[in-house]
This record gives sequence, structure tokens and C-alpha cells, in this order.
Amino acid sequence: MDDIKKEIDDLKMQEEAEEIRLNIENIENSEAEYLLELETPISEPLRIKLDKIKDQKKKGNELYKAKFITNTSIKTLHEKFGCLESGEKTETDVIYSIAGRIMAFRKHGKATFAVLKDFSGQIQLYLNIKNVGDEKYYDFLNLDIGDTVGVKGSVFKTHTGELSINVRDYELLSKSIRILPEKWHGLKDKEIRYRQRYLDFIVNPSVKEVFVTRIKMIEAFRKFLTSKGFLEVETPMLQSIPGGAAAKPFITHHNALNMELYLRIAPELYLKRLIIGGFEKVFEINRNFRNEGISYKHNPEFTMLEFYQAFADYNDLIALTEELLKYVAKEASGKLKFNYRDNDIDFEGSWDKITMIDSIKKFTGLNVDFDKSIYELRNMADKSNLKIDKSFGKGKIINEFFDNFVQPKLIKPTFIKDYPVEISPLARKSPKNPNLTERFELFMGGEEIANAFSELIDPKDQFERFKFQVKSKDEEERITGKIDVDFLKALEYGMPPTGGEGIGIDRLAMIITECSSIRDVVLFPLMRQEKNI
Repeated sequence: MDDIKKEIDDLKMQEEAEEIRLNIENIENSEAEYLLELETPISEPLRIKLDKIKDQKKKGNELYKAKFITNTSIKTLHEKFGCLESGEKTETDVIYSIAGRIMAFRKHGKATFAVLKDFSGQIQLYLNIKNVGDEKYYDFLNLDIGDTVGVKGSVFKTHTGELSINVRDYELLSKSIRILPEKWHGLKDKEIRYRQRYLDFIVNPSVKEVFVTRIKMIEAFRKFLTSKGFLEVETPMLQSIPGGAAAKPFITHHNALNMELYLRIAPELYLKRLIIGGFEKVFEINRNFRNEGISYKHNPEFTMLEFYQAFADYNDLIALTEELLKYVAKEASGKLKFNYRDNDIDFEGSWDKITMIDSIKKFTGLNVDFDKSIYELRNMADKSNLKIDKSFGKGKIINEFFDNFVQPKLIKPTFIKDYPVEISPLARKSPKNPNLTERFELFMGGEEIANAFSELIDPKDQFERFKFQVKSKDEEERITGKIDVDFLKALEYGMPPTGGEGIGIDRLAMIITECSSIRDVVLFPLMRQEKNI
């Protein structure tokens, strides 16, 4: 009986082994089938490429290596040897090792030229059959544009003045199956550019520079603020009550606690808790989420800088903001003058400062202020073709005049001061006029870039403002006006006079990189889901 059982087990093992062998064979010969699962039909150039891959596998060539050691970058080679004369060579015994993606081929019999691109730039490769041998030379000819290779060789400049690598050896590091977009026509379809950002970087080098500038901006923000004594902190992204702004939040559910949570719309109320706790200067470069529309200046997920300074008011922040943004622009781009959406914006000189009510009078000639009755303001709005909700008080009506007739005209950097209490639930009231708050917004290129105010630190006043929001007919105000009892409790322990500010990094990046859409400065903007292929 035991012998029969052993024989059955052996047969089962043989069957399993054969099944595994067939599966491996099918995998090795099914590149086309694999791609057919992703898209149909497969183009003829892609089929040719797949045949090449099969040939490489039959030869036992490894298509995806684990590592390659470089000793320089292409940018460094250009900086070091760009001064060579045409036809001049470096020492042939000094070998440089670089790696990158093949972007072009020019084949000339027993010599071939190619263009290699790494993160820092691109350089020409020169392969001669004498230097690498017959087998490696013809294997190189079977490589494709898009393949990643590591090369070793000496540096020289061709007679036409092209800095080049005389390749002594190379190896394929990663095989590109897909075909890159045509080089000279580039990748112009915006839908594809945003959805497949990696392709955008490969074929449009200028796009990468936009994000390098953005990265430098964020580095400059950190450098400036830490030099002024600010500490960088982190606050929760999941919040039980969404606060700090009027916006529609994203809602999620925590299973273990069985409670609804919100992705934060702003970190403000948590940063204020830190000021109450004894931190005098804090900042956070944070991701915020608002479940609202998408446009050239709105993305549901966006980046903000928020900072708070104890014992300061909004006038202190005006001076700090102007100094900060001039520093960031210069550090990130090397200049202070930009062209944004066909408007010239100059960061140099002293920036304009004007109250909201005065700005309306300046740009429209209308005296829109709190001395007018609500009926007079509604009548003025009606004559100006403004749609005013019945629930709007004086403050919201005044703000409608500003939003429609003033903001689009604020091209050069301008601080708009003293906003109505009705639209500023977290700002300190002005001692000069109880209808206004010590709040400013910074505009440039017709866009809001920053929002700041002397913080409201009176817990009773804050409670009344929250109650007013909860009663609002506006859904966003009701949601974000939920009474945060814990925050009110914190205020009751005493918050020092404080100035707080938020700066939209994405919008500022649009201006400094001279991009017309927020999608051009966000690495992976939110897109409508593709249909299943």
C-alpha cells in the first residue's frame, strides 16, 4: 500500500513540475499576450519590439539589472569638458561611468552614435565595433529608444563640436517595452501629459525644470523661516471636526473607532493649539483637501504653507510676507520679474497696501461701506448686476463687489486689508471698526496667494462666531463652523496675541514658473478615472 501511495505522490510531483515548466514557457513567450490584456490592437512597431525581447531572452540576456555604479553625471561632464576644442580627446585611461535612457540612434555601419539622457542632461555616445567587439556592438544595435543603459568610456569632442563618450563597455539595465512619443513633436496632449507625468518628464525637459524650481521654492521657505526662529511641525490630516477655513471636506470613516473623520481643509486650529502650549513660532508645509471643483487654479489636493507667530499682528506679517516671497522667488528662480497668464508681475519695490473698501472705491468709484443700509447695498449690487443671496449681510455684499470688480485687476503684488467680520470667523476684530477684522489677503496676477490675520484669541467671541456659522444657509460654513469644543477649551487657557498666515504654494509656483494652470505645477494632479482597457 505504501509503495502505491509513494508512486501516486511521485506522479503528482511530476505533473506539478510539468505545469510549472509550461507556465514559465508561456510567460517567456507571451509578451504580446500580456500587452493584449492592457490594450488592443498592438501596433506593428510594438510587435517588432516584442520580437526583439524574445530574442534577447533566448540568448539568456538579463533585461532588468539590480544595480549599476556611476562615478559622475552628464551635467558634470559638460561642466568639466565643455571647453574642449573640436576633435580634442581626454586621457583614454580615465574611464567615466554614467547611466541613463537612450533617446536617439544614428547608425553608420561599424560605428553608431546615440543620445543618452540622465536626470542632469544628455550627451552623445560613440560606439565603434573595434572598441566593444562584434557581439556587443550588434547587441547594441538591437537596443531601442527608451532603454536604460550603463556605459563606460572616455570623453572627447567630435569635429562638429559635440561632447561625446567613446564607449568601451555598456550593459542594458532596463528594457523599455513601450514606445516613447516622437521626440520632435513631443507630448502635447494635456490629458496624457498629466495622467502619464513620467512620459512628460522624459520627452519635455522643460517640465522637469518647473518642478525643480518648485522644489527649490519649498527649500527656500524652510530656510527663511527657520532662520527667523520658526519651528517646523506636523499636525493631523484626519480630523474629527474640519476647521480653519470655509470649504467642503472629504469624509471618511474610521472602522475601529466607528466614527466619521474628515481630511483636513486647513491645519489652523491645531497650529493655534501649539501657540497656546508655548511654541512662539511654528510653521507647517501641509497637504490640504477640499471637495470642490477643479479648474486652472483649483486642485482638490493642494499644498499650503501655514505659519503662526506669537506676540505679532497682521501688520507684522505684511512686512514678513513681502520679505519672505521676494527671498523665495529669487532663491528658486534667480529673478523677481515674471510673466503669468500674459501679465507682467514685478516683485521688486514696495508692494501696494490698501483696505478692501478703499480698493472698491478705487476700481469702481462706488462708496460701498458699512455706513450704507443693507437695502442701499442690495440696490447698489442690483444696479451692478451682482446676484446677492437674501441671507447675505453687509459684509458678504461688500465682498461680492470686491471679488467681481477688484480682484481680477490686482496684477502687481497687492495687500488687501481689513475684511468684514462676516467672512472672517477666525480673525480679530479691528479696534477702529467692529464690522471689520485685522485681516489681509495678498493678490498678484489676479489670484489670491496668501491669507493672514491677527488671530481671534477671545474664547467667547470665537464661540459666538462658530454659532453664527452653524446657523448659516451656506453648507460649507455650516460644516466648517461645527463648534470645536476642544479648541475653545484650549483658548480658555489663554492664547497670546498672535499673527497667522497661509500661503498657497501651488499658486505661487504657477507665477514663479510662469505656468498658466495648477496642473502644470502639481506632479500628479487629480484626473477623472480612465475607462478600463
